[in-house]
Amino acid sequence: MKKTIITTILGTALLLNGCSMEKFPNDKLNPNQFFKTENDLKIYTNSLYTVLPTGQQTYTRDASLTDIMATASSPNLLIAGAYTDYEDELTRWWSWSDLRNINYFLENNNNEEITLRIRNNYNGIARFFRAWFYYEKVKTFGDVPWCDKTLSSSDPDLYAPRESRMVVTDKIIEDLDFAIEHITEVFTRNASTITHSAALALKARVCLFEGTFRKYSGDANLAATAQTLLNQAAAAAKQLMNEGNYALYKTGSTPYRDLFTGESTVPGTEVILMDTYSGSLAHYHEANWLFSSSSTGSRPGFTKTFINTFLHIDGSRFTDHPNYDKTSFMEEVKGRDARLSQLIRTEGYRLNGVTAAPDFGHTKTGYHFVKFTQDNNPNMGMGRNTNSVPIIRYAEVLLVYAEAMTELGEMNEQVWSATVGELRSRARITNTLRPATVDPYMQSLFPSVTNADLLEIRRERAIELAGEGLRFDDLRRWRAGHLLERVWDGIYVEHLNEEIDLNNDGTKNVCFVTTTPSSPVPGVYYFVSSPNFAVSAGEKISVYSNVNKKFNQHFYLYPIPRSARLKNNNLSQNPGW
Repeated sequence: MKKTIITTILGTALLLNGCSMEKFPNDKLNPNQFFKTENDLKIYTNSLYTVLPTGQQTYTRDASLTDIMATASSPNLLIAGAYTDYEDELTRWWSWSDLRNINYFLENNNNEEITLRIRNNYNGIARFFRAWFYYEKVKTFGDVPWCDKTLSSSDPDLYAPRESRMVVTDKIIEDLDFAIEHITEVFTRNASTITHSAALALKARVCLFEGTFRKYSGDANLAATAQTLLNQAAAAAKQLMNEGNYALYKTGSTPYRDLFTGESTVPGTEVILMDTYSGSLAHYHEANWLFSSSSTGSRPGFTKTFINTFLHIDGSRFTDHPNYDKTSFMEEVKGRDARLSQLIRTEGYRLNGVTAAPDFGHTKTGYHFVKFTQDNNPNMGMGRNTNSVPIIRYAEVLLVYAEAMTELGEMNEQVWSATVGELRSRARITNTLRPATVDPYMQSLFPSVTNADLLEIRRERAIELAGEGLRFDDLRRWRAGHLLERVWDGIYVEHLNEEIDLNNDGTKNVCFVTTTPSSPVPGVYYFVSSPNFAVSAGEKISVYSNVNKKFNQHFYLYPIPRSARLKNNNLSQNPGW
């Protein structure tokens, strides 16, 4: 991603690093001297890539607030009284300096010596970033002030009230429509720049989020506008599909995981936008440290509730078996959707050339995440991953189209085959046909959903996009925050005080106990039951079952930070905060 190569000339020229709309330093960039050539426009818009999340922010989000992954602590949001409008993260999320930089460019990119086509191309890129910026604000806070100009210190709009999310979303879509029409680059193999295709994909994502958020909001006024947005989501996704520049990557024995482990570039034409990491550029992230080292303290791992949703390779449901919740780890991972063994450590997984079982020193559930880790990276305890991280993938576009068409009542065999069917085919599932009946297990997670197709799409999104930073957004747009209240569960433990071989490599590697033995076996990790990480014979591991997690209805929107409301008393607070 271009955020890694922002040039020094702009870094010293544009010092617009305010933390709010109310306070900015003086402009250092003179438009009469700078906006002279296409290269000037390129340099400036390269600086705007900081609006996008980093690859590390993408996967850590799903390792900190999700129902499908357990960590070593419960999020403050879910603990009674632990989250208030004083939170430091709220102030970071309420920052408006990126918006001012975008608006400054759009106001000053008017040099008629540069052709209109070139200017509009870069305006389209800037408006893509403004759309992304505001999408994050609307998801987080709902109604927010809309601003499409730079503000002086005396501008009364510094104290503007919040604008309706409906109005702001319309503005987001206007920006994306402009970007789709005017960005000249349609496709790039290295996926590091904003393209026409990225704008289409973002529009599909935005419209699906907002359309379903409104549909399930319980607000009649919002729900009345949901169908229009769902139509736009389907149309944007379908346009990108029809243009034919992208396809699922299916080469090799592990095509799914290969999308997340390559350095600098990605295989095939599936990734639409990514954050590029590289050892040669000394640009690293910390996936190996987070997921393969105990020093982080977070010890993330998938839950058994989630692992249960993976189908068998023949397309049958794992949870249709009466003992699905009392099946040993070694047995339950056999013959399943091929993505399972590309998401977690299973039999045959090798780390730095040596077979490696799930490490309970690094994960407390036993389902050890490997999607973004590098198997041959010796720097486990340091943040030195060089694999690039996708931000938008074509697989998500297929899922957007499938879900929007289902929500609109227009799902059919052709749509299913081109979307969910394609994803399951890559996962080596042999029967990819639409389900004939509702899956009771999936319906137990989403009790209000009676549509079999919709339940399968929700299954598919969780599996295909696991760890890619979208799960919490899915839960809040589906009004499914209740899933965050579930006790995190881990692998089934048949016996205590018995050393077992979790990956069938002939070596005992874990033992579940109530107290550490006086003569431990070398190489065996002794998992000691505790109130936070409880284990009993004939039960699943229970992570933080002693913490009363509660997702209140007002948590679907975060509070406006108190510091912002003290500066601008025209800002209302979200209900419940």
